[in-house]
Amino acid sequence: MSRTFEDLVAEAEAVSVDGWDFSWLRGRAEEQRPSWGYQRLMSERLGRVSAALDIQTGGGEVLAGARRLPPVMAATESWPPNIARATRLLHPLGALVVADADEPPLPFADEAFDLVTSRHPVTVWWQEIARVLRPGGTYLSQQVGHASVAELAEYFLGPPPPGAARHRHPDDTRREAEAAGLEVTDLRFESLPMAFFDVGAVIYFLRKVIWIVPGFTVERHRDRLRELHDRIEAEGPFTARSTRFLIEARKPA
Repeated sequence: MSRTFEDLVAEAEAVSVDGWDFSWLRGRAEEQRPSWGYQRLMSERLGRVSAALDIQTGGGEVLAGARRLPPVMAATESWPPNIARATRLLHPLGALVVADADEPPLPFADEAFDLVTSRHPVTVWWQEIARVLRPGGTYLSQQVGHASVAELAEYFLGPPPPGAARHRHPDDTRREAEAAGLEVTDLRFESLPMAFFDVGAVIYFLRKVIWIVPGFTVERHRDRLRELHDRIEAEGPFTARSTRFLIEARKPA
């Protein structure tokens, strides 16, 4: 028996969206993962260095999945609930979690790290990354690409303004990294299918990934949510495409 719109809304509004763990969506949404396996790559790089920094670590879940952390491991996060979550998760592993506003400057000395990592950063301050990297050090990041989940954004907000589809384009990111003095050694892009099986999954996703529909609330978008619920019930999952790119950049020795 299908669940009512009101039941799905109430459940999705009540669940916590702290951290960067999407396990609540298991069985309710699907997203194909990029082929390169970011966490595996990050873990390999961490095992080779003596000092590393993870920027915008969220709840620390991705970093905590590394097989081994280097002797010096720091992570930054700006959102208080995530700071507390990451601290509980990462401190026992030997990583220091630093509260940071995600604005320059990073609270570290010049040339402090062999490796800087970041999964899905909201902003990237390339000059700061270059500053805290040691000569020969690298930056490894998986980022959200341009027009990611555009189908969902357009459903709630309508067509994007001119030029908006270019935001987060990997070619632009390459230029920004090179302008900061870094050499891009790897850049890969993939467009991946995703599907939402009920409106509760959509609500949870938009509460957590706040840049897809800025200012999203159930109250503000209730009419469109109800229409979406009816559409999924009648036609099946709401489908979209997520875009991801991997970038690795090296600071010249």
